[in-house]
Amino acid sequence: MLARTVAQKMSEQLGQTFVIENKPGAASTIGIAEAAKTPADGYTLLLAAAPYVITQYVYPKLSYDVRKDFVPLGLLQTTPTLLVVNPALGINTLNDFLKLAKSKPGQISYATPGGGSLPHLIGELFKQQAGIDLLHVPYKGGGPALADLLAGHVNSSFLSPIEVNAHLKSGKLIAIGASSLKRTPALAALPTLAEAGVADFEALAWFGFVTRQGTPPDVLAKLSEHLQRALKSPEIRDKVAQSGDVPAGTVQEFADLLGREHVRWESTVKTANIKPE
Repeated sequence: MLARTVAQKMSEQLGQTFVIENKPGAASTIGIAEAAKTPADGYTLLLAAAPYVITQYVYPKLSYDVRKDFVPLGLLQTTPTLLVVNPALGINTLNDFLKLAKSKPGQISYATPGGGSLPHLIGELFKQQAGIDLLHVPYKGGGPALADLLAGHVNSSFLSPIEVNAHLKSGKLIAIGASSLKRTPALAALPTLAEAGVADFEALAWFGFVTRQGTPPDVLAKLSEHLQRALKSPEIRDKVAQSGDVPAGTVQEFADLLGREHVRWESTVKTANIKPE
């Protein structure tokens, strides 16, 4: 929905119609592979998210390399995931969670939408940096994972604010930390995992536009200019700020984030020996 809103604003500014095509499947690799075959003319933008980087290391035989086949255009949003627990676990803080996990290695479970997903990798990175052992319980999709967390069949999960806000308000789930390095305005009362005890921990969900490597510089500059203008419009800023942080939308900002993401997830995948399912 966010991409549609931004695309509509850019369409108004450029006087060009944006046609959105959904190409789901295989952890986003089908859509990325198709975009990698398009002409480098700026007429095809790919909405990239964390799997754009993660799959580069989980899947060893992709037909493309995102570092060589695409260039960043700009971020649309960054947002933390939240470490949430079922109240039956009997804890309310990250410190309590860490103490419990250390006293019961491999027994405290965390649910994910599947192996190699962003929540899975966040969980593995969290385990590595916190020095704890958690039990990974993969599901076939986020819906079943959340349902079993609510039912108490699993203890915890890393989920987006949009997925859990209603359950937090009703008391059915408890949030004990956010995965961003700094607090997000929409979640100002919730401490980050970094400040609550896992030093320098950061793992974000994000969305951004990329396009084909080799796109003419003047075309990139024009698209970048209009993306930044779109992100400055009040209606889009308000929409983005409801669940995350509003980026500047510059090419350099996104390039810097992608550089950090590649380092983070390549290391995490290798250390945890994560393989495609």
